[in-house]
Amino acid sequence: MFTKWDKRFIELAKTIATWSSCYNENRQIGAIIVRNKRIITTGYNGAPSGISSCVERKSCMRKEMNIESGTRHELCYAIHAEQNAIIQAAKLGISIEGATLYCTHQPCVICAKMIVNAGISKVIYAEGYPDEFSLRIFEMAGVEILRYCEGE
Repeated sequence: MFTKWDKRFIELAKTIATWSSCYNENRQIGAIIVRNKRIITTGYNGAPSGISSCVERKSCMRKEMNIESGTRHELCYAIHAEQNAIIQAAKLGISIEGATLYCTHQPCVICAKMIVNAGISKVIYAEGYPDEFSLRIFEMAGVEILRYCEGE
């Protein structure tokens, strides 16, 4: 079901996740947008330009406030990896219409909406995320979403 390229792009997304400036190591996320086996953009979660990151602050606001994963996305200094990959394409003036997004984790509903409107046609992710609504958004919009499983 998955190709050698899918495996390579998921592995690269995992490497990119290590660039994250998220203080919570469990939430270091990486994303790659690809078309025709060519990497268009990459993204990882981290603070917006000019804003101190959680690593620099040496604290995670979400952890301190005991915010459950998959909820209250607005209470975080970081921009999600998928959002950063889409923003990078916009800044560079590169179309991502019809591309595939590879991500270390299932996108949240906010990212799902951005992915749909950016014209990305397929999402392949490695780890789950507690946001069933995002899966419904992808289904309703006709975006193919697959969970990458090692060995398939």
